[in-house]
Amino acid sequence: MNFFERYLTAWVALCIVVGITLGQWQPEFFQSIGQLAYAQVNLPVGLLIWVMIIPMLVKVDFSALHEVRQHIKGIGVTLFVNWLVKPFSMALLGWFFIRHWFAPLLPADQIDSYIAGLILLAAAPCTAMVFVWSRLTHGHPLFTLSQVALNDAIMVVAFAPLVAFLLGLSAIIVPWDTLITSVVLYIVIPVVLAQLWRQRLLAQGREKFDTVMAQIGPWSIAALLATLVLLFAFQGEAILKQPLVIALLAVPILIQVLFNSALAYYLNRVLGEAHNVACPSALIGASNFFELAVAAAISLFGFESGAALATVVGVLIEVPVMLLVVHVVNRSKGWYERTSTE
Repeated sequence: MNFFERYLTAWVALCIVVGITLGQWQPEFFQSIGQLAYAQVNLPVGLLIWVMIIPMLVKVDFSALHEVRQHIKGIGVTLFVNWLVKPFSMALLGWFFIRHWFAPLLPADQIDSYIAGLILLAAAPCTAMVFVWSRLTHGHPLFTLSQVALNDAIMVVAFAPLVAFLLGLSAIIVPWDTLITSVVLYIVIPVVLAQLWRQRLLAQGREKFDTVMAQIGPWSIAALLATLVLLFAFQGEAILKQPLVIALLAVPILIQVLFNSALAYYLNRVLGEAHNVACPSALIGASNFFELAVAAAISLFGFESGAALATVVGVLIEVPVMLLVVHVVNRSKGWYERTSTE
């Protein structure tokens, strides 16, 4: 993990302080930024989101999809957890915790928006950070690459219908045109641009590709942090009035991460997959493409929405919780391999 990735939680916490402070100090300035929009898309944030997402997508090699057949059981577990368990379990957890158990402690007019943000977070499988988690567990590199490529290919066509369906189940109405616009802007176009850039770099040699990847690596985190400063500048008033909101939103996210990683890990063991396949399969089931979730939440519900705040909470707890999962799967390797052969 590079310097920014290792201390991502600390940077996010700093962005909270900086964003809230600036928002209270210069509210007119941030309101003017919020008004720089076209077709419901905030232009400064749209640019930052592209800077976030495209460097990550350049690393994805869609030609690795042929590796899927080598570990079909592990891929099956990944797809099952990512697309049939994770989004639906988050919708259920949101309904239980946010709409009912924690409802008296939350702003009533933001309940639906919080749930929407949690659903957006769960419906976007991790892309870039899963490579980091896989490396820390000595995961199978080609399996990791193939499951990321397959998830991204599915996300292009499945993200919008899945989100619309789950938001409908939660009685949250989202305009289809806005949702489709978000998918095109934050999935389709970045994927196309990233793959064209990838091909051009590889045509100049692998060394050139690796050099550019190292140079643009910090771009994604820097753009994410800048976006978070803007978000918290808009969210500052609500957070100062109810700081407990962040802790309450973290509860269903934390439960979902631990549940999905444990489920994927267990299913791979039952099916007899190797430990270096089970690890990345469990990790991608637990983590999220939070950059996409943040972008979609802003486009659909706005800077000041509970949805945007909920996706940011996902960023806040991503690194420490995923490092915990990495520690558990590494420490349990002996148990996993012994049990799976008995």
